[in-house]
Amino acid sequence: MCNDHGNHGDDMGVEARFRRITAFIEDRLTPLFDPSNGSDHGFGMDDTSRALRALRYTVQAASQVTGLVEKRETAPELRQVVDQALEHNWDALRSIARMWEDHEDFRKEFKAHSWDVLGV
Repeated sequence: MCNDHGNHGDDMGVEARFRRITAFIEDRLTPLFDPSNGSDHGFGMDDTSRALRALRYTVQAASQVTGLVEKRETAPELRQVVDQALEHNWDALRSIARMWEDHEDFRKEFKAHSWDVLGV
């Protein structure tokens, strides 16, 4: 587990943080869909495959924040609604990422609460 309290020179912007947590989760999920591993998970109609697809779709939906982040700055009248959407998306990704909290690539920033990430 990454316990380094430094920021590794990383961009701590909202979009960058969403990209990092999404990449971490995708790195855990992608091998589960790889048929070269002898797995049909994700491609069948069994409950495990359906659950894997649902999880991947959830991650993909929650990680789409580019337009929202831009709206925070360009449309102040929408700021409260945008912040709520970003908070919800971060909390969904954070909950998923924490399933692998013991993984060596897990970063402390993935535990951050949405208000810390968004600066609200």
